[in-house]
Amino acid sequence: MTNKVKEIWKSGKAVVNGWLAIPSGFSAEVMAQCGFDSITVDMQHGVQDYQSMVQCFQAMQAHPVTPMVRVPWNEPGIIGKVLDGGAYGVICPMINTKQEAENFVSYCKYPPRGTRSNGPIRAGLYGSASGYQSTANEETLCIPMMETRTAVENMESILDVDGIAGVYVGPSDLGFSYGLVPKLDREEPEIMKIYEKLVKECGKRGIYPGIHCSGSAGATKAINMGFKLVTLLNDSGILATGAKSWIAETRKGAGGKA
Repeated sequence: MTNKVKEIWKSGKAVVNGWLAIPSGFSAEVMAQCGFDSITVDMQHGVQDYQSMVQCFQAMQAHPVTPMVRVPWNEPGIIGKVLDGGAYGVICPMINTKQEAENFVSYCKYPPRGTRSNGPIRAGLYGSASGYQSTANEETLCIPMMETRTAVENMESILDVDGIAGVYVGPSDLGFSYGLVPKLDREEPEIMKIYEKLVKECGKRGIYPGIHCSGSAGATKAINMGFKLVTLLNDSGILATGAKSWIAETRKGAGGKA
C-alpha cells in the first residue's frame, strides 16, 4: 500500500482534504471526483457510522484519493476498526497530553510499536506482496487533533511522540477553549501566535500541521502560513453554500418574480 498524502508531503506541497459528513456512498463518489488529494469520513460530528464509512470507502476506491477517518474518540476499538476497514489515516479529537498521544499511536500501530489487533478485513486487500501488516505501521497516518488550551500547553511533548505523522487543528474548539466564539477561520492575535508556533514546532520535527477551514480563502491563508493539510469545510456545508448562493442569485436576477 502507498499513501498519496505521504507522497505529497514529501514533495513539499500541501494536501487538500475533503470531508464527508453525509452518510452516502454517492456523496463520497461525487467528492472523490472533484480533485481532492484525500477525503476524510467524519465519524465524530458527521452523520456517519461504521457501515456508512465502509460504503464511502468503497465508492471512493476507483479514484485517486487517500481515504481517512476522524474517529469519535481516542478509543482502541473504533480506531482498530476504521484501520481494518481501509483508513490510511486516522484523525483523533481532543488529544490533550503526551500520554493520550502515546495511547493513540499505540492503538494505531501493530506490535512492537503498538497494540493494534491483527485482522485487516478490508485493508488487507490493499497490502503489498509482502502483506499489509509489513507496511501498515509506516503507511498509515496517526494525526492527533490539537483543539484545547491544555493541548497547546502540552504542544511540544505531544509532538515529540514517536509515530505521529502530523497534527490537526480544530479551530472552533480551540477558540472555544480560550473563551472565543467557535468558528473555523480565525484571526485573533493569540490564536495566530499558536498557529505560528505549531507550524514551527512541526517543522523542527519533520511532521505536518493540518487545519480545518471554511473554504478556499481560509485554506489558502493556512497554506501560506505553512500548514500542510487543509480541509475545505465538508460535503454538507459545500452543498448548502452552493444552494444558498444560487437561490439568492436567482431571486435577485428575477427582480421580485421569485
